Amino acid sequence: MPLSILIMAAGKGTRMKSDLPKVLHCANGKPVIEYVLETAGRLHPDKTVVIVGHHAEKVRAATRAYQVITVLQEPQLGTGHAVMQAEESLKSFTGEVLILSGDAPLVRTATLEHLIAFHRNRKAAATVLTAVLDDPSGYGRIIRAPVSGNILKIVEHRDASEQELLVNEINSGVYVFDAEVLFQALGEIRSDNVQGEYYLTDVIGICFRKGETVCGWTVGVADEIRGINTPEQLQEAEELLRRPEYNTASPSSLS
Repeated sequence: MPLSILIMAAGKGTRMKSDLPKVLHCANGKPVIEYVLETAGRLHPDKTVVIVGHHAEKVRAATRAYQVITVLQEPQLGTGHAVMQAEESLKSFTGEVLILSGDAPLVRTATLEHLIAFHRNRKAAATVLTAVLDDPSGYGRIIRAPVSGNILKIVEHRDASEQELLVNEINSGVYVFDAEVLFQALGEIRSDNVQGEYYLTDVIGICFRKGETVCGWTVGVADEIRGINTPEQLQEAEELLRRPEYNTASPSSLS
């Protein structure tokens, strides 16, 4: 099955207390996005598309050594809007689309291989990488069907009800989609939410309502889904990236 990868790298990273794009902050001497690009490359995708925005030229320059296409998100109207910008680059693509965050360098190749294999085995239209956290504050919550265990929807923290906030299974921001399903659903999402943005997570609910299979695969080590939003989180990521399991560049087993 052909695979394309989208890497979200348009954000400002206000909480980093720097005008430098968040994905260009260095962890152990290397820009964060390079870890993500290297992990993506080991999956041997047909195409890799990096979605840029804040200081787009700096991010483009930092990714020039890699075989990627860059597309501009301007203005930045949410994660769903970001992925919409990649549609033209993938207009003739039929296969699977893996979506990664450029500020999440800890997701390992083996984890993504397991996620994609699970997606294929379940013949899903969409599969979400999830994690279970003791404190899920700030994360989108995974709402599953009680019998099948398939995902009904993902609710952003700020839009969640009191009952939904009790759920401790969260969205990592990593997804696998059937390309056709993804871009059809993106055409139906709306920005009538607290942030006034187009949420990529709304695609999940649309898929479910259309009768598509939407699955969730839970990562074994929750540290892998950590994003970097603050200098403190960057320091924590640096420490984790020094561990042996993050320094093993095993080749992809996907075919």
